[in-house]
Amino acid sequence: MALNTQKEDFSYAYVYGVTAAAGYSLQSATRRLDNSGIDATITVPGTIGSKRLPRFDVQIKCTSQDVLQENAIKYRLSAKNYEELSCDDPFVPQLLIIVLVPDNVNEWLSQSEESLCLKRCGYWLSLRGQPQLINQSSITVEIPRHNIFNVDALSTIMQRIAAGELL
Repeated sequence: MALNTQKEDFSYAYVYGVTAAAGYSLQSATRRLDNSGIDATITVPGTIGSKRLPRFDVQIKCTSQDVLQENAIKYRLSAKNYEELSCDDPFVPQLLIIVLVPDNVNEWLSQSEESLCLKRCGYWLSLRGQPQLINQSSITVEIPRHNIFNVDALSTIMQRIAAGELL
């Protein structure tokens, strides 16, 4: 299997694990939606407050590059992906999730009878309403290191969506 395919699969497993632990649903997108920058949709299978089935779309990326800075993750994103994610008024909110993995594939996962450990971390970012790019093929986005994609963050994101807040 190609390394990029392994990274893609691993990043989906990470997001799936967080989503499952939160009690939510992750649905992989069809090829047509993938071509539009949507890799998956995360949905609450029920209600939050008075909102039934709150959800958001995600674009998932994975890298082993050294993108970790003191206060942020600096990730180079294609102009196409940036434009899709920076739409000012999407019908369904969209987030970017970047999963970091070690360089060595053998270090991505460790397992025993007591635990399963996926190495490194995922981070999330909303680019909604960011300025359009002019004559650029890519842009480096900065994700605050406190934006760790974990169960607590996912629950908070869903509560904000259910409350009608803009992400």
